[in-house]
Amino acid sequence: MTSARLGGLWQDREFLKLWSGETVSQIGAQVGQLALPLAAVYQLDVSASELGVLNAASYAPFLCISLFVGVWVDRRRRLPLMLWSNVGRAVLLGSVPLCAAFGLLRLDYLYLTAFLIGTLTVLFDVSYQSYLPSLIDREHLLEGNSKLQATSSVAQIGGPALAGLLVGWLTAPVTLLVNAGSYLVSVAGLLAIRRREPEPSPAATQTSVLRSIAEGMRMVLGNAMLRACALESGTYNMCWLALQTVFVRYAAKTLGLDPGAIGLIFSGAAVGSLLGAVGAGRLKQRLGLGPAIIVELVLCCTAPLLIPLAPVGGTAAVAAATLALALCGLGSTMATIHIVSLRQAITPPELLGRVNAGCRFLAWGPLPLGGVIGGYLSDVLGPRQTLLVTAVGFLFALLWVVFSPVPRLRDFPTAPVPTPVAAQ
Repeated sequence: MTSARLGGLWQDREFLKLWSGETVSQIGAQVGQLALPLAAVYQLDVSASELGVLNAASYAPFLCISLFVGVWVDRRRRLPLMLWSNVGRAVLLGSVPLCAAFGLLRLDYLYLTAFLIGTLTVLFDVSYQSYLPSLIDREHLLEGNSKLQATSSVAQIGGPALAGLLVGWLTAPVTLLVNAGSYLVSVAGLLAIRRREPEPSPAATQTSVLRSIAEGMRMVLGNAMLRACALESGTYNMCWLALQTVFVRYAAKTLGLDPGAIGLIFSGAAVGSLLGAVGAGRLKQRLGLGPAIIVELVLCCTAPLLIPLAPVGGTAAVAAATLALALCGLGSTMATIHIVSLRQAITPPELLGRVNAGCRFLAWGPLPLGGVIGGYLSDVLGPRQTLLVTAVGFLFALLWVVFSPVPRLRDFPTAPVPTPVAAQ
């Protein structure tokens, strides 16, 4: 059908086109992910609460529109949706330095831009995870997800540090042009793919939108493994955005770090992510799928405690934060590779868009809440105390998967599981 069997995906030119374009766009995305909040901090001198709202605006679409996007993705070919998502994100990011050049940059415009970019990110991500199983063979899903995650990790290593340097040199708004250009490179890679994508099932367009959403959510909530993994991700992500919201301002104002130093700390997470992407397959082979996921989640859910427990100031605080983020990157990346591959393996193809969207809804929907709560608690309790509360919150994320069937898995199921039937 698709990918070359000898030599794996290294011999699959169509996958390599997707992979190369995504590598460049991931580097740009990492630059933009840090440059946008730094634009708010250094250009507009926002408070922690305002920064929390900005981060919340980026992720609000995952809560508001994910389920509807899943229906749309299942009713259309995924590749064109990915193309137009990247074009839109490039245009939106390019508008920020234009506004800054004419003295029109305002916080409310950054809120709007963050929300619209988040909307297109939802569309791209749901389409992307649903498109991959039609591009490569099922037996190559773990390899494909590992390769894509590895390049994302490489981008995370250099992206934040590059963002910090560019912000100091060009200012944050102009730095966003790097992110815009990277999305256009990804567009070129997607346009070069020649492998024909299967047409969506005609039956998918004959069902009402609400019933289609219900079918996807029934699959997510009716399967104990999908449900546990999605709820764990939601808890973890909410705590992560709270930590990120507080830590950026904490590092800049309390620790007195410049943008370059902040970027280098976040690069620690990327180093861990790269190691996780490379080692995910080996850990699964050694421990089995379920035990490997538990070990990975223990790593990333306990590591944030290092940040508030370290002494304030000096190299100790920087070293503790860098180590914590590196362990978070290591554990969460391996867990993500295994969980996404598990989801793709057990979900029927005609439901994959809606199941991916349903999992995104549960996993990423709480992100805006994390940004708002983190910013609010930082203003009320102080940043270090908020980092401690957030670190404790990570521990609760682990429990969703511990008390599920996931730890008993030895390998990926060989065929999709049946869709749960609605009660009559």
